[in-house]
Amino acid sequence: MSSTPVVRPSYAAVLRIPYARRTFAAALLGRLSYGIVPLSVMLAVTRASGSYAVAGVVMALFSGTSVFLSPARAALIDRHGPRRALVPMAAAYTALLGLLTVTVWHPGAASPLVLGTVTAAAGACTPPLGPTMRALWGRLAADRALVQRAYSLDAVAEELLFVSGPLLVGVVVGFAPPALGIVVGAVLIAAGTAGFVASPPVRDLAPGHAKARARGKSRRRVLRGIGRPVIAAAGVGLALGAVELLVVAFVEGRGHGSDSVAWVLAAMSAGSAVGGLANGAFAWRISAGLRLPLLAAGLGTALLGAGLAPGLGTLASAMAVAGLFVAPAITTAYLIADEAAAPEARVQAGAWVNTAVNAGGTAGTAAAGLLVGRLSTGWCFAVTGAVTLLAAVAVARGATRDRGAPEEDTVGEVGDGGAVRAA
Repeated sequence: MSSTPVVRPSYAAVLRIPYARRTFAAALLGRLSYGIVPLSVMLAVTRASGSYAVAGVVMALFSGTSVFLSPARAALIDRHGPRRALVPMAAAYTALLGLLTVTVWHPGAASPLVLGTVTAAAGACTPPLGPTMRALWGRLAADRALVQRAYSLDAVAEELLFVSGPLLVGVVVGFAPPALGIVVGAVLIAAGTAGFVASPPVRDLAPGHAKARARGKSRRRVLRGIGRPVIAAAGVGLALGAVELLVVAFVEGRGHGSDSVAWVLAAMSAGSAVGGLANGAFAWRISAGLRLPLLAAGLGTALLGAGLAPGLGTLASAMAVAGLFVAPAITTAYLIADEAAAPEARVQAGAWVNTAVNAGGTAGTAAAGLLVGRLSTGWCFAVTGAVTLLAAVAVARGATRDRGAPEEDTVGEVGDGGAVRAA
């Protein structure tokens, strides 16, 4: 008597899902633009205006509209579907990047007001390919074990994109004006979005507004349960934003060359990649809701240890250990948000987690800038670790409250043995 062979969840199994490789590759091609455009814009605006202050304000506008309007753009994806919403966003974003390229190509050709207006508008139109792809993984994968591996693969790939993007910009500015990097980013987002929406799983994805109306659910209802992953993501983002500045202060304070900063941060990125792959490959016996505060606490503890580092080698080792918790924590936050939100709001749920990471990073950098002038770097690392631990405690307390909540109020939850997805 024959039986159907059981496919063991693995990264290979994720990539064998019908249309997964094609869709994921197109999304990654477009998302590579996010690693190229910001640095290219900063360099091009600095060259065009001759002012670091103008460049800083312009980049703040670009990042602010891109990050804080991300949930609103994601809501359009959920409401109208990827094809009807992503294509106009990508077209507007590409056109505005083209206009920005023209304005910065010749130094002094545009006023700071024009530069700020164009970059702010471009940031507001940034297509949310990452949250859309993560929401699609939940539909492509057959079970939650595959979804966990898909999210881990996505997180590691994104980490590599944000490392390789600035390297590509470095190659471009070696032989051309930095404005050419903006052109490259525009071409990548246009090509990636076109390939993504042409993929059959995306093409066949129905808009979610009809489902939401049929169920009579409010916006608050469909996004219920994402508070814990958002808090955890903000804590991780705050730690990452603070660490970048603290590593610079540590290196300069001990008289090392600026190239040492890159090596220390690369150690953290390598640790994050290893942790992300291990997280996806491991068959967890505890729920994602219980893992999330533990991972955030692990990051906070590692940062406390970094505060005791006497030299560059030990700091790099501590950063590698801290990195082991970064990708798993963010991946788990995305997984819980996807589970908790109603099916018609999954892109929004992922966008809120993504926004929390970026907003936390901005706040962490600002806070570290204030602390560095008043405390030693060791104490700054300790404060950062302590704040991350507080975020972990808040997430753990939220998990305890959710376990005691009435079952009828749960949109979707991750249980000890797997996931229960709302219909």
